[in-house]
Amino acid sequence: MKTILNLIWLILSGFWLFLGYMLAAVIMFVLIVTIPWGIAAARIGVYALWPFGKTVVDKPSAGLGSALGNVIWVILAGWWLAIGHILSGIALCITIIGIPFGIANFKMVPVSLLPLGKDIVDQ
Repeated sequence: MKTILNLIWLILSGFWLFLGYMLAAVIMFVLIVTIPWGIAAARIGVYALWPFGKTVVDKPSAGLGSALGNVIWVILAGWWLAIGHILSGIALCITIIGIPFGIANFKMVPVSLLPLGKDIVDQ
């Protein structure tokens, strides 16, 4: 069932969200100083590509550095990625079949805004 949901997700919104995250990652890698944010963007981009069967958990070792990094992330890329999830979620919720995928998009908004200090694990 997870595979079927992931394939439908990939077609409806996963690929486009993945491209947005990869664009953010490439920009962060080019700027060199922001490489840690680029790694986070790539990690979450892969999660946005194939999300069903995975979950986001807090890292127990995350501290002040992650909090400060998240503030910078929101300014650099987090807000527009979160808007992408919100708009995609609204568009998917218009149809009955798309409602579970819209809800999945809304669940990704917090990690798109605050990715540092989070880990993506299999369920």
